[in-house]
Amino acid sequence: TPLCSKFDSAQDYDFVLRLTEAATSIKHIPKILYHWRKLETSTSSVAEAKPEALERGALVLEACLKRRGIKGKVLQTRAPHFFRVQYDIIDEPLVSIIIPFKDQPKLLKKCIESILNLSTYKNFEIIGISNNSNLEATQNEMDRLSKLDSRIHFHNYDVPFNYSQINNYAVENFSQGEHIVLMNNDIEVITPDWIESLLEHSQRPNVGCVGAKLYYPNNLVQHAGVVLGIQGCAGHAHKHFHKNADGYMNRLNIVQNVSAVTAALLMVKKSIFDQVDGLNEEHLKVAFNDVDFCLRVREQGYLNIFSPFCEAIHFESISRGLEDSPEKRARFNKEVAYLNIRHREVLKSGDPFYNPNLTLADEDFSIKNR
Repeated sequence: TPLCSKFDSAQDYDFVLRLTEAATSIKHIPKILYHWRKLETSTSSVAEAKPEALERGALVLEACLKRRGIKGKVLQTRAPHFFRVQYDIIDEPLVSIIIPFKDQPKLLKKCIESILNLSTYKNFEIIGISNNSNLEATQNEMDRLSKLDSRIHFHNYDVPFNYSQINNYAVENFSQGEHIVLMNNDIEVITPDWIESLLEHSQRPNVGCVGAKLYYPNNLVQHAGVVLGIQGCAGHAHKHFHKNADGYMNRLNIVQNVSAVTAALLMVKKSIFDQVDGLNEEHLKVAFNDVDFCLRVREQGYLNIFSPFCEAIHFESISRGLEDSPEKRARFNKEVAYLNIRHREVLKSGDPFYNPNLTLADEDFSIKNR
C-alpha cells in the first residue's frame, strides 16, 4: 500500500505498523548498524521541532486500530511520541481478587479499603484467605469487612505457609470470576482505574499475565516488570528508580511485553490459570512462583504485559519477613536452583525483551561492562 500524505512527518511509523501486520515474525538485531544525522530541525534533536508529527503519529495509530478491528482510544503519555492504546472493556466480566494473609489486620484493612474506596470498576469479588491467623483483632477485622460489602468473603486455610498452594486453593474452590487477580495483603492500590488498566489487556485473547507498577512507601519503584538473568536468575526492572522517572527509553511510562511480572499484583484469565495448573506449589512454595508461572504461560504462546497505569504501594516483606534465617536462605537457594533448571533454555538464551548489551549485574538498564 502506498504511503499516505495525511501521515507526513509520521510516515515511517505508519509504514512499520503496516509491515508488522504482514510479517510472520519480527526480529531485533542488537547491534549498531546505522548512524543517523541529528539536525536542529529534526525530532531526533528536539521533539517539538515538528509538532505536527506528534498529532499525526496518533492518527497513524488510530488508523492501525481501525484496520485491525480493535476498539479503543489513542492517548498521549508523559513523553512526546509515546502513546497509550486504551482498549475498550468488553462485557464487564467478573474479576476475582485473591488476597492471602496471616494476621496483620491493619494491613488487611488498608489493602481492602483501598480497593473499595478507589476502584471505578465495580464487578469484582474479594476472596480473603486466612492462613494460620490467630489474633482476635484479625477475626474482628474480617467480620467488619464482610459486613461492609457483600462482595467480600473470607475463608480459612490453615496449612504450613505455601504461597502457591494457598492461591491455587482459593482459585479452585472459591473464585467465580472470568479473570483472577493475585494480590498480596501488603498492597495499597492508588489508581482508581487499576482494574480496567489490567483488564483491558487480560481480556485480549493472546495475553496471559498482566502486571502492575509498584512503589515502595518511599516513592521508589519496587516493580516494573521482571528481567530474566539479572544476578543469575531474575530481577525487577528499574528497581529503586523514583516513581516519576522515565526509565530506560521511557519504559516506566509505557505498556510493554515482558517475560514475567510479580504476583504481588497480577491479573490473568482463570482459563489460563487452569490451563497451566496454577502456581507451582511443590517446588516454589515462597519465591519465584510468579516468575515460573509467567514463563509457563509464555510457553503456551501468550504474551505477558507490564502496565504502568495500574499503580500501587507495596509494603514488601512486612507480612512474611525477609530471607534472614539459615532455613529460609536454604529454601530460597533451592527455589533459585529449581527455576534455573526448569527454565534453563530461556535463561541461557537471554530475556527476549531485554537488550543483551545491557547489564545483568543490576536492575538499572545500564550498559554491560565488556
